[in-house]
Amino acid sequence: MPRSKNRVASRARRKKVMKLAKGYFGRRKNVWTVAKNAVEKGLTYAYRDRKVKKREFRSLWIVRINAAVREHGMSYSVFMGKLAKSDLNINRKVLADIAMNDPEGFKAIVEAVAKS
Repeated sequence: MPRSKNRVASRARRKKVMKLAKGYFGRRKNVWTVAKNAVEKGLTYAYRDRKVKKREFRSLWIVRINAAVREHGMSYSVFMGKLAKSDLNINRKVLADIAMNDPEGFKAIVEAVAKS
């Protein structure tokens, strides 16, 4: 009896990869072996960069908070140290948003933190 190779499953697997390769340039979009390698590499980058994105946003928030705090005569590290000791529980994302969109509110936060 000949060996069954399950053509349906093989074709479905290939179709799934070729769909992910849609939009790639040259042979990467329509040649199976090249497309498979390109998609694997792309998915690896996507996994890695989801983590890098979190790092980059955190550093962006820190830069924004630092710039806003320095306008009030305090450094970022001193501000964050005093914020940790105070009873305010505000994360960096929210602080950066307040610093950009509500300077008066941020000034109130800095004054509240400076008192404690």
